[in-house]
Order: sequence, then structure tokens, then C-alpha cells
Amino acid sequence: MKLVAKSLERDLSGHVSIIPEESEDLWHIYNLIIAGDHVRATTWRKIVREGATGSVSSDKVKLTLTIEVSGVDFDPGSEVLRLSGRNVSENQHVKMGAHHTIELELNRKLHITKAYWDSVALERLENACDPSKHAEVAAVVMAEGLAHVCLITSAMTIVRARIEHNIPRKKKIAMDQHKKAVNKFYEQILQALIRHVDFAVIKCVILASPGFTREQCWAYITDEAVRRDIRTIIENKSKFILCHSHSGHKQALNESLMQPEVQAKLADTKAVSEVKALEEFFEMMKLDPDRAFYGIGHITKANERSAIGTLLLSDNLFRACDVPTRRRYVELVESVKDAGGQVYIFSSLHVSGEQLAQLGGIAAILRFPLPELDDEDDDA
Repeated sequence: MKLVAKSLERDLSGHVSIIPEESEDLWHIYNLIIAGDHVRATTWRKIVREGATGSVSSDKVKLTLTIEVSGVDFDPGSEVLRLSGRNVSENQHVKMGAHHTIELELNRKLHITKAYWDSVALERLENACDPSKHAEVAAVVMAEGLAHVCLITSAMTIVRARIEHNIPRKKKIAMDQHKKAVNKFYEQILQALIRHVDFAVIKCVILASPGFTREQCWAYITDEAVRRDIRTIIENKSKFILCHSHSGHKQALNESLMQPEVQAKLADTKAVSEVKALEEFFEMMKLDPDRAFYGIGHITKANERSAIGTLLLSDNLFRACDVPTRRRYVELVESVKDAGGQVYIFSSLHVSGEQLAQLGGIAAILRFPLPELDDEDDDA
């Protein structure tokens, strides 16, 4: 995402102008904009005209509108971001107060004005505009006849291809027919890698599976790359890592990201650091449960005692429609940071974020045990 302009007052009111350059930027904008913000962008509006003879015609007119946002909707699958609200700027085609929905487009500038830019919003804006925060990992989680080709960025896990291919059992058909079916499945994986993975920016490609499927798939990919002189594979063989997963589904990604060889290569990436933090939380729940708590009530009470060493939150919490709720979480983040704690804001589009959501979207590892919290209600 490109930052074109930024103007903030001392009270942290102000505006920014940005240009989303790729689909992940739409996800960042989805997390930046909340109800009450003003957004100015180019949009289209159907205008109905009535002629002197009573005939009616309609045209789509391109115009620039400023709306006060009342709703934000993002579809990760189709990568479409829509903002709905009421027009707050003079326009010859749209009355003041008229409802309108803007569908944001890539490479088209938009202007966001907030009454207050809190620290979480400013940090997300900074990260989104950092050119180094792009797709970091590609992964193929597979089992016999099933594969998911994923891209893991700092903000989201995107399934680029789901591959299903029927592979009959060896006993029911001749061996050569079985091998032909398996090779067809591996070929589909190879084509998906070529089509969806930009090896110029990807740090590594994980091939994960139960059993020996990953080794057999890798053997097919390397043999075919040499035979057909597929340079993108040949020149990037060192980026491939083979590791175990319990299934061929997307949910198995966390297991793969926890493998030591993967963590060694991706030690500085956000996705791996989040997985590691969540793993440490679950481990603490087993070994020393008085130092691991979840739920806003318990977390708030632990923070009042300056006990939080690591705070884990879902970005869903910051999309609250009412300002006081969002402010509560922002103040919690700032308080933990001021006390020297580590804060991780998980993307709800990562598998680790989905797991955190099952705990209410908030958890913490404490510096010291607080057994008395167990006896207190987790009241929000």
C-alpha cells in the first residue's frame, strides 16, 4: 500500500490518503476503517434521468463522493471491499444524506478522515505501507488426492488453489493406472505452484503431508522441472522445505509452521511469531495454568496487577462498531506495552487467528502466577 499523504493534529484527528496496490491492502483498509469515519473515493452511481417527453433513461456516472461510514464488508474469497454510508459532501448527482455504497478498487486513491487515530490504527497503517511486509511463505498441505496451495502473508492466509483428484486404491487397479492417477495429481500441484507463487518475493515453500506424499510429490516436481527445464523451480529448489502435517487441510498449516527447520528460515516473519506465541500460551496452560488466562475479564484484572508478559488479541476485537469497546482494547494494548509486555495482534484470516477466536479472541501469558484469578468471574 502506498501512503500519499498524512496529516494529523495534536489530538490525533486527521486524514491520510492511500492507494491500495494489492489484495492484502484491502484487508488492512478493512481493519482501518470503522463506523463514523469519513472516506472519500471514486465510485459509480446509477443516475436516472427523465426527458421532456416523459421518457426515462439511466446511466452509470463516475464521481468522487465522501461518505460517513456506517458499514464495512470484506469478502476474502472475491477480495472485494465495500463501504456503505451516507453522503456528506455536495455533489450534483447525489443528495446530501443519500445512502451510497463504495466498492474500493486497487490502484485507486482514497482519503480516510478519523476523529481519532489510535495507536493500533497507526501501527497497522505503518505496517501496511512497509514494502517488506508482503507474502512471506507459500505452502502446499496435502494428503493423497487432496491439496491446498496457500500464500501466507503478514496479515492473512489465502488459499489460492484447492486440488482434489480421485486416486483409486492399488489393489483395485493395475499399478501403472495408479501411478498415472498419482502423477496427474502431482502435476496439478506443480501447475498451481507455477501459477500462484512469486518466487522472487517468497522466502520459502512448505510441502507438508502425512506419510510420504510430500517426498513423492517433491520427487515428481524436481524430475519434471529438469525434464521440462522449468527455471522457476530449478533456480529456487533451496526454498522448498518438506515437513510433516496431520492432514491435507488448511488447518494443518500451524503444525507445519512450528517445525524447527521452517522456524529457522522464517524466524523474522509475523505469521511464525504469532504461531509460536500461541503455542507458548497452550504450553503454559498445561505446565503452569496460573500463568495462562483468556477472556477480557481475567485479562483486565491481570493487567491491573501489571502481570501480563505477552498479550494475544484477534484483530476482530478492533472492528467493534462502538467506540468505547474499541478504545478499551486499544488502552489495554498501550498499557501492556508501557509495562514492557509483548503484544501480538493476530489476523482472523490466519489459522492461528481462528484458534485464538475460539478463546474469545484474547489471551495472555503472565509474568508470575495469579491463582486467585481462577476464583474470580471473567466478567467483561
